[in-house]
Amino acid sequence: MPSSVLAELARAHGVATEFWDWQGNHRPVGAATIRAVLAALGVDASDDGKAAAALRDLEERAWDRVLPPVRVVTEGQGHRLPVHVPEGVLFEARVRLESGQLLDLGRAEGEPATRVVRDRSLVEVHLDLPATLPLGYHEVQLAFGRDLETMPLVVVPARLELPECLRGEGEQRWGLMTQLYAMRSRSSWGIGDLADLAEVGAWAAGLGADFVLVNPIHAAEPTAPMEPSPYLPTTRRFKNPLYIRVEDVPEVGYLSAAERQLVEWHADDARRFLDIDFLERDAVWAGKEAALRLVFRQPRSLRRERAFQSFVEREGQALVDFATWSALSVEHGPVWRAWPPELQDPRSPAVTAWRDAHASEVEFHLWLQWVIEDQLTRVQRDLRDTGMSLGVIHDLAVGVHPEGADTWILGDTLARGVTVGAPPDQYNQRGQDWSQPPWRPDRLAEQGYRPFRDMVRAALRDAGGLRVDHIIGLFRLWWVPEGMDPTQGTYVRLDHEALVGILLLEAHRAGAVVIGEDLGTVEPWVREYLKDRGVLGTSILWFERDERGPRAPEDYRELCLATVTTHDLPPTAGYLTGEHIRLRSALGLLTRSEAEERAADEGAREEVLEMLRQRGLLRPGAGLTEQVEALHRFLTWTPAKLVGVSVSDLAQDRRTINQPGTDEEYPNWRVPLAGPEGRPVLLEELFTWRSARRLARTVSRQA
Repeated sequence: MPSSVLAELARAHGVATEFWDWQGNHRPVGAATIRAVLAALGVDASDDGKAAAALRDLEERAWDRVLPPVRVVTEGQGHRLPVHVPEGVLFEARVRLESGQLLDLGRAEGEPATRVVRDRSLVEVHLDLPATLPLGYHEVQLAFGRDLETMPLVVVPARLELPECLRGEGEQRWGLMTQLYAMRSRSSWGIGDLADLAEVGAWAAGLGADFVLVNPIHAAEPTAPMEPSPYLPTTRRFKNPLYIRVEDVPEVGYLSAAERQLVEWHADDARRFLDIDFLERDAVWAGKEAALRLVFRQPRSLRRERAFQSFVEREGQALVDFATWSALSVEHGPVWRAWPPELQDPRSPAVTAWRDAHASEVEFHLWLQWVIEDQLTRVQRDLRDTGMSLGVIHDLAVGVHPEGADTWILGDTLARGVTVGAPPDQYNQRGQDWSQPPWRPDRLAEQGYRPFRDMVRAALRDAGGLRVDHIIGLFRLWWVPEGMDPTQGTYVRLDHEALVGILLLEAHRAGAVVIGEDLGTVEPWVREYLKDRGVLGTSILWFERDERGPRAPEDYRELCLATVTTHDLPPTAGYLTGEHIRLRSALGLLTRSEAEERAADEGAREEVLEMLRQRGLLRPGAGLTEQVEALHRFLTWTPAKLVGVSVSDLAQDRRTINQPGTDEEYPNWRVPLAGPEGRPVLLEELFTWRSARRLARTVSRQA
């Protein structure tokens, strides 16, 4: 158990010394875990003496700063800002608004506090930040003598208003949910791409759909082996060129006959993977990259060249850094810690020299990001033109690969020596280690939350909404010290007011809806907080229960995306037949016998089906297809603002997309869209199925 001084230091840094598990049991956190987590935060607490010194230093540093590192305040609410200056020093304070306008600040009433810190007598006074400050990113400026201290000031909405299409009482919109890479057409290069997204969106719009929610399309490694999980990207700010449709790049029109034939050869070679059981990302990307390099070498029109240069200028140094990392990865491999030491720091002279010497290769990776951004813009525009009120809803992963581009670019903004995971819960009773480095809350604040803001802004571009995976991670994250079991982790708190506020500000400016994936172990107040801020929750039918059993439709949340299944469960047909129990047993993920698990699971599923029968949604003796339709019709009886239908359910697929708690034991994220017999299904075929149209019409306002 931690000593009192270690516990106090931990709490000062937001590190939990105790928590309550998914069964409501109180769990203390061991001292070894706490010391390791504090070390990852740059705090030496290896013994109680050093812990006491670190605690004193923390208190003094707060006084030693003239201004806090950043303030995020809510629109319409006044705020008192503490300022520490040497005793007797006069100063002037103002706010420089995002627009450039300057506003003078007054001092709050009250007797100033004094304290001697490192032999200096300091005074703490408070500035009044007016409630009339507009939304946006501003700067507090404090001038005394020739010195000027500044602080980022972010004013965020109190609440994110719903898009117009969802504001009316009883308004409910439906849409598709899909793993884009798994959803292929005859024109695909073996992997689903943005043209396929546009096609499925147009088909769904014809049936009354208002959105398509896709898996994260964040960038993966530019070389083999490419990480298959879209939730373990190399960066969350930039996109995966794997999703580019080569033929839709305008410069293809400038290819010579021989070059065009070579592109077609690469396309045909990639399409041979359409009929196999598992996806081949590496082989597909090898051919697509070769074709894209041919297109990249073609001349660009003046208009296109200016658009490219404007994109590079807008994205700034972060894009240049990512393109540099990508080019370096092609030459040295994607594990940057194995690169020559002089190339491991993106700001080093050696990296600058290397970038200059490989300018064309770096430009290729800049160009790839421009191309995919351009195609995404067109997809969103086309879906809105078809009548969709929201269009594409993107998915924001909870973290990044420990050896990826973000860890190279962002440096110690991401913690070292720990990974993010989850404590044991009902569906992962051994806990989870996602191998992802978490944000360091202190470093984020010191940078004015700019890395977080830029990431969210990029995710919301060309989107009608954003799903935030594990949104509880904006409140607290389960940190697992390296070398320890996931059960030996602890929670670390973040400034949720700041993170959620910035998320809402960016969504407000994008005119987008925000959906928080709030499943798993969640503190009860968090869901209420998110509802009050206008963030939709996530309701999975199988998980919606109260003390009486399955939750009645009228008792569902209004502010939520309601679905029958999720990517961490089998598609609905597979769940109804117990595929998840069979698979978890085969993989050794159960903590009790398969018979016990199956009995409990069948009992819970039967409770849901019986409720449907009692409400007239399902006839006795109904078959599997009728059960799937009835479960989706049930969701239309709820007040949920959004209802999602998995494309896997349209295809009557049964195979699990991802089994949490596994890596290579199961082909996670490598299963293509398939029919009930397990045979891969292409979009052209799916669009002709009456069963797919019938399920879509089950939830459609046009039914």
